[in-house]
Amino acid sequence: MTKTYLLRLAWIMLGSAIAISLALYLTQTSSPLLLASLGGSTLFLFGLTTTPAAQPRALFGGHILSSLIGVLAYQFFGDTLPVSIIAVILTIGVLLITRTAHPPAGANPLIMIQAHAGFMQIVTTVLLGVVVLFIVVWIWSRIGKGGKTYPISWTQPSPPSRNLGIWLPGSRSTKWNR
Repeated sequence: MTKTYLLRLAWIMLGSAIAISLALYLTQTSSPLLLASLGGSTLFLFGLTTTPAAQPRALFGGHILSSLIGVLAYQFFGDTLPVSIIAVILTIGVLLITRTAHPPAGANPLIMIQAHAGFMQIVTTVLLGVVVLFIVVWIWSRIGKGGKTYPISWTQPSPPSRNLGIWLPGSRSTKWNR
């Protein structure tokens, strides 16, 4: 590892520490578990900054949609295991259809259901936490030397194409590619 690499790593870790600390402090949540998915988002924003899943469309869309699904599932059906499973499955489908896939947000339905969260938690906890992370990484990427500034693209879809990876048949079948 070079000195430059170690300095960038230290810069990433310091920015990450500031971002997650501010998010936890400003949301004043009684349980850090309510913001557990923001830890993963912090990794994406600071360590995997250029990936489609780290861009604002996926960051905001993924967290808001997945949290909404979790709250709706709990409000209408309670906190049973089948409700949690269905909420996660719906989240995967919605995030892929809307191309707002942000992997840490996949945990939000489970978090919202287990926290017995209401609609206000989406704004006062999730959205506020995501906004704080976004602002810190936006500033942090501009005061550091070298590298690119965040965001790379405000509207970049995640995943970048409708090709769902290994789940699409090979070139022998075209009906899945429509």
